[in-house]
Amino acid sequence: MSHQINKDLFNEFFDALLKGKKDECFRISELFLAEGLSIKELYESVFKPALYKIGRMWEKNQISVATEHLATAITETILNSLYNEIKSTKKTGRTAVLACLENEFHQVGIKMVRDIFEKNGWETYFLGANTPAASVVSLAKSIKPDIIAVSFSIYSHLNILENMLTAFRQELEDIPILAGGQGFLHGGEEMLKQFSNVTYLPDLNTLEEFIQSYELETV
Repeated sequence: MSHQINKDLFNEFFDALLKGKKDECFRISELFLAEGLSIKELYESVFKPALYKIGRMWEKNQISVATEHLATAITETILNSLYNEIKSTKKTGRTAVLACLENEFHQVGIKMVRDIFEKNGWETYFLGANTPAASVVSLAKSIKPDIIAVSFSIYSHLNILENMLTAFRQELEDIPILAGGQGFLHGGEEMLKQFSNVTYLPDLNTLEEFIQSYELETV
């Protein structure tokens, strides 16, 4: 069951995030959880839209790089504090490798994805920001994960995503690949269709549905 987001509280959170007020952001996040939001809902309905809005402001030169980086760092700190609460103690035996594209340095989105996998009992190998395709391929050949998930944040990096997917398909046969991120707000879904077994997931709810259906289909 999803909850209606308190818009006034969201605006307070966004204002605090924009001003770099970490303690206030923590306090408001706790209020959202006290109102009944799940951690996944907090990620999807508060953190994600706030960071997307800040990203758009940065693209339009309405805020500085420092302001954008500080907002991202605060959000990631809150994510880190919630990690032990969201991860499941029950393990499925499934594994996922998660990475950002090369030359992309924001890893908050893919860290949220990691947490949803771990909420569902998966073991994750989180490679974080700025990960060359060859590094993902090397790890995947070693551990043979069930799934690879990649974050695409900046639309002008579409060619980097395409090159990464090409490398995956050449080197990793038909392992399922998931792709998501703010970059897709500007396009790119059509490009994915040239590759087999690549799925675009627009949000964390769709991701969790995919994980659960994957587990049923591959028992």
